[in-house]
Amino acid sequence: MPNIIDELRGITADVDEEISKMLPINQPVELYRASRYLPDAGGKRLRPATLLLAAQAVGANLDDILPAAVSVELVHNFTLIHDDIMDEDPVRRGMEAVHVKWGCSGAILAGDTLYSKAFEIISGMDNDPDRLNKSIGVLSKTCTQICEGQWMDIEFENRDDVTKEEYLKMVEKKTSVLYAAAAKVGAILGGASEEVADALYDYGRLVGVGFQIYDDVLDLITPEEILGKSRGSDILEGKKTLIAIHAREKNVDINIFGKGKATNSEIEASVQLLHESGSIKYAEELAFSYIREGKEKLEVLPDSDAKDKLKRIADYMIERDY
Repeated sequence: MPNIIDELRGITADVDEEISKMLPINQPVELYRASRYLPDAGGKRLRPATLLLAAQAVGANLDDILPAAVSVELVHNFTLIHDDIMDEDPVRRGMEAVHVKWGCSGAILAGDTLYSKAFEIISGMDNDPDRLNKSIGVLSKTCTQICEGQWMDIEFENRDDVTKEEYLKMVEKKTSVLYAAAAKVGAILGGASEEVADALYDYGRLVGVGFQIYDDVLDLITPEEILGKSRGSDILEGKKTLIAIHAREKNVDINIFGKGKATNSEIEASVQLLHESGSIKYAEELAFSYIREGKEKLEVLPDSDAKDKLKRIADYMIERDY
């Protein structure tokens, strides 16, 4: 069976084209170049694809829903720009981060431009006013939750007692709510009932949490040449991932935790300890359970190619190798 990402190329190409139309290079030119920098770099476009497939699954015409997909993608890129500033990450998608090229002030303005443009675009859509109002409400609430999740993540850096429940709430707010919003907005704008729209929200929320948990697993089990960054970087940075929390509860001593640097042999030894303690397997199995539960939420939809693709997006979250 073809890779789901390849199968989505047609949809994502339409999103790319609409971004160019809806976010033109205006004056001041450098502001818009900075704003377009990450969106133009591409990416898998999973969030806008989820929105469009959700709309298609409830019977909508994709061309009518495209602006909302662009809005969700712009919100996603806004969060990436601001995350890179806060984390002082110099690289994004294999390129210099926006704040490296245009400075922190320029990057903040670029992110703010994407944020405001996202709402300008979705509010200007030709759709039922009530549906638009509900969709804007979902997306605006989501942006607030993303900020809450980011704040929680920052707070965790100075705590050694982060619980599994706190971690899962942080991940839900920081990562999965945008998947959830994408699925729900697609359903709402496509004319779905409240029951179906809520089920699709839960699909996106659950799949998004599974995605992030498995991302933490990949950081430890994927070779560097595939991962595109140093293996075990989460451990070295002292991140309170679910794996780290489980290991702490099992009194596993990961001596490179939070040290910033380590030799390959030290990293291998720590990964082996996490395998032996069951911490990696625990996170992996929990990620799988979230994906299964998320797919079950799609049973409110009639069978269709779009529904099948939504299920395969969920599977992709735990089948990918980077």
